[in-house]
Amino acid sequence: MVLFIKYLLFILLVIFVIGAAVYSLSSRRALNPQDKGLKRSVMNVMLGCMLVTLSLISMFLFRGSTINIIVEAAFLLIGVFNIFSGIRSYSYYSRSRSRSRSQEQHQSKA
Repeated sequence: MVLFIKYLLFILLVIFVIGAAVYSLSSRRALNPQDKGLKRSVMNVMLGCMLVTLSLISMFLFRGSTINIIVEAAFLLIGVFNIFSGIRSYSYYSRSRSRSRSQEQHQSKA
């Protein structure tokens, strides 16, 4: 069972790393600032999930020395903060994007 969890966490880590790289590249290529913000916020969530997964992998693979626990806790806290800030910025940019689209539609009707 523990071996299954280790493999599952490793697969999740790889998925989050690839997802963060894809959203990082696509945010750099986006021309619209709102699209950039949306993609960067998703990238931030992916990086947070990657850090949380990395701390969980560290908890399962290594024994609990003091330095290990400090590093795991730091990764966990930074990851949770990244997830929270990514979700917050995603909601901001999605609301901003919907407002600008509704204003464009309202102006085109007039």
